[in-house]
Amino acid sequence: MQKDQLFTRRRMLLAGAAALGAAGTAGIVVAAGGEETGRNAAAPVAGPQARQALKPSAFRLQPLTGDAPPRAVPRRLKVRDEPVLRISGGGRRMVLTFDDGPNPEYTPHILDTLAKYRVRAMFFVCGECVVENRELLARMADEGHVVGNHTWTHPLLTELDRHEIRSEMESTSDAIEDAYGQRPQWFRAPYGAWNRAAFQLGAQMGMEPMAWTVDTTDWMEPGTDTIVDRVESGAAPGVVVLSHDAGGDRTQTVRAIREWLPYLIDSGYHLTVPARRA
Repeated sequence: MQKDQLFTRRRMLLAGAAALGAAGTAGIVVAAGGEETGRNAAAPVAGPQARQALKPSAFRLQPLTGDAPPRAVPRRLKVRDEPVLRISGGGRRMVLTFDDGPNPEYTPHILDTLAKYRVRAMFFVCGECVVENRELLARMADEGHVVGNHTWTHPLLTELDRHEIRSEMESTSDAIEDAYGQRPQWFRAPYGAWNRAAFQLGAQMGMEPMAWTVDTTDWMEPGTDTIVDRVESGAAPGVVVLSHDAGGDRTQTVRAIREWLPYLIDSGYHLTVPARRA
């Protein structure tokens, strides 16, 4: 697909996805209709094609041997009709999410900034990026970040059949388990484009669907100041912020988080992540 066609598709998808709202964390989460649905959930939106920023790495998944432990069997969840949108409960809580990585050039800088301020975040990773950068998922596990499934190749799920969607999701969960140590409990559809099969398969694999509230649109490279302004002006209790640590030049994202993260903390926000379900 040509670059201009991808850009046009992204703009169209963003317009359609903008109506989708926020996310959830360590509290009661509220779905789109305002119904409280239980603990620990969240919300979606669009991003760039993850494969653009991939670089070769010595870290690759090794094939499983016959002596390897069996895969964990996830607990099936209720099938939702739309992504979980909002956290409720007291406090000025927000969730920071990063899509399309990990990327060896940008993800470490974001992790360094999060570590500096002792903040945990969520990373929705693509399987093909995980295979190249296993050490970054190991670091995420060590530092308490939550890793979610963002498919293997970042496709538009609404153009795939059920078997293809399952393959994208399942292979990514396998790669995450190998590198991170646990299977993911969260899933985000590329471009924020959901369909019934994605909800059903995600629930079968033990993953809740998560969207977002504030889209930094950093994938468009609008400028560091613009990204900072979108986060700071959109900050509110229950908000989920969407940024990207791969899929293109993320220099602006790296610079912006160094500005808006201390601002959120100084403003009294608690940056949190969902508690892991038993």
